[in-house]
Amino acid sequence: MAAPFVDTAKITVRSGNGGNGVVSFHREKYVANGGPDGGDGGRGGDIVVEVNDHLSTLMDFRYKRKYVAGNGADGAGKRCTGKDGENLVIRVPRGTIIRDAESGEIIQDMSKTDSFVLCRGGRGGWGNQHFATPTRQVPRFAKAGLPGQSRDIVLELKLLADVGLVGFPNVGKSTLLSVVSRAQPKIANYHFTTLFPNLGVVYVDEGVSFVMADIPGIIEGAAEGAGLGHDFLRHIDRCRLLIHVVDVSGSEGRDPVADFEAINEELKRYSPELASRKMIVAANKVDITEDTGLLDKLRAHVEGLGLEVFEISAAAHQGTRALVQKAARELQQLPPVAVYEPTYVERPPEVDTSEEVSIQEFDGTWVIDAPWLQRLIANVNFGDYESRNWFDQKLRQSGLFDKLEELGIKDGDIVSLYDLEFEYQR
Repeated sequence: MAAPFVDTAKITVRSGNGGNGVVSFHREKYVANGGPDGGDGGRGGDIVVEVNDHLSTLMDFRYKRKYVAGNGADGAGKRCTGKDGENLVIRVPRGTIIRDAESGEIIQDMSKTDSFVLCRGGRGGWGNQHFATPTRQVPRFAKAGLPGQSRDIVLELKLLADVGLVGFPNVGKSTLLSVVSRAQPKIANYHFTTLFPNLGVVYVDEGVSFVMADIPGIIEGAAEGAGLGHDFLRHIDRCRLLIHVVDVSGSEGRDPVADFEAINEELKRYSPELASRKMIVAANKVDITEDTGLLDKLRAHVEGLGLEVFEISAAAHQGTRALVQKAARELQQLPPVAVYEPTYVERPPEVDTSEEVSIQEFDGTWVIDAPWLQRLIANVNFGDYESRNWFDQKLRQSGLFDKLEELGIKDGDIVSLYDLEFEYQR
């Protein structure tokens, strides 16, 4: 039995924590009063998303939902820096969109990009070697590493196809794909033979080819979740051209015009922009048509909408060559496959600044430690002016500066916050 097609997955990712710096002093025979030589902690591993063109579904994420990168190792004496944590590489099919699970905003579209750093590892803490000054020659403190980033994301696969075949179940889409490409979809004379999208490369001429996708049968109500269409309508989003396959044989007693309008209505309800996409109509099964009036009726209706109709029989290989040649000409005039621009904006972390704070003073240096301060610093871009102002505002709102003044801090004293130091000024 074939593995199920999985095109969405919700997972949790967390980058590695930075290693802790250490307090150490140089010890060597015949060397008196060795100075501080505590090494820094290693950097935590990143979460990296990579494209793997051999993958076609998100099946790997069906059972494993949590992905954690390696933590950085603690530093050591003799100025030895701890080993960096190992990056964790998550491989996805090309065309996968990474969304923020809470807001639904797009973080990255893995269509053109081969790799993307989703979560950066925490910075390693400084060892006491960094805190030696002419007036503080024996620093007996070091810094803890910063925590890694953690987030819930949704992976959503949107197939990268130039042409999408749409239409009711059993109208011959899979047969058409198998005839014009080397794809080998399952074909049978019953509804919903196709349970997941199939892709095929159509070679039209030397140097001229395109990717065609057979989208599982859409039925009335698909936009609300009926049938299979709701699950797979997203795969038409990137298609530049739609080929609407309609059964005109009358063998199942269906009205081709009603079928044509029903599918278009579902496309419109799912996405008005998608419904306005360039479309070619393929009137299929003309070789077994029982009532030629059905074909004439469809042609009159479709041409009245300004669309072109091609009479084909996919099973008999009739008219398919002209259809793909027309598709290739249309694609030359259409824009490339859509790549979704990121819409996600990093939000300031919700940090409870009422938690306990440890403040220690060493020869004019005030060493501050607090779990909430770790989370705060890990989310600040100190190269950005507005981000630094936001950080300063958070510190003042927390009452940290008031506590320091109560303890007797003076202008010019050094405030040490993990791997950040600054002179205190009222």
